[in-house]
Amino acid sequence: MNTGDDVQIVTFVVGAQEFAFDILQVERILRYEKPAELPQAPDFLEGVIRYEGGAIPVVDLRKRLEVPAERREETRLMVLSLDGERIGIVVDAVREVLRIDAGAIAPPPPMVRGLAAVYIAGIVAHGERTVVLLNARRLLTATERLALEGARR
Repeated sequence: MNTGDDVQIVTFVVGAQEFAFDILQVERILRYEKPAELPQAPDFLEGVIRYEGGAIPVVDLRKRLEVPAERREETRLMVLSLDGERIGIVVDAVREVLRIDAGAIAPPPPMVRGLAAVYIAGIVAHGERTVVLLNARRLLTATERLALEGARR
């Protein structure tokens, strides 16, 4: 990302932490509806919902990030479009769209390693807030993507 370029991000909450996705990855934000469960689905996969004449898999980001949370009135389903594939992501609440300078996105600190580091695209300091920018394409491993392909059929 070049400094001087503006990036728009959609901020949302999972547990007590504020996260964001690049707005170009977010197709739509829907009220939460319970997905249809799939037999023998991986733990992270809640099921599928009907969307624009088809079915899309729904991943609970709270389970993915190992954050306990219950469904509330503010719980939302973010529909992401990743390389032509759509996926639903369950989050606790969607906050706002922010326009930030791409140069304001710092790399994750070196002490963030392992599973969490894989998901993090950067850290954004916005006023008093610290927003963790997630790399939506990395939320699922190649193996998990194959499992989702099987779930779609």
